[in-house]
Amino acid sequence: MTFNQSVSSVFSKFVTFSGRASRSEFWYFALFELFVYVVLALFGWLFAGPNGDMPGFVNILSGIFGLVTILPGLAVSVRRMHDIGKGGGWIFISLVPLIGQIWFIILAATAGEPYPNRFGTVPD
Repeated sequence: MTFNQSVSSVFSKFVTFSGRASRSEFWYFALFELFVYVVLALFGWLFAGPNGDMPGFVNILSGIFGLVTILPGLAVSVRRMHDIGKGGGWIFISLVPLIGQIWFIILAATAGEPYPNRFGTVPD
């Protein structure tokens, strides 16, 4: 799955918490979110006032982007856990500081089951 296919797939399955998501779908969407936040941070840095404060429009854009991507991000994370045969509740392991976040990254990077499992067929 390419970068564009992954991002459009995640947004087309906006709140679909069932099924499975491939590693490429999950990681390309994470890369997309990171890229947008870096661009917004650069805008904030470029247009910062004399005391270094980020301008209001950058904060507003960051907030809107966060609201628009929170549900698709959660949905693709749950589907990613389904791909490795785990329940969607495993995403909450990332709430444990450091250890949980590292464990979630390891789980998200784990290859999916190469056969249909209880959550659906093998993703494209």
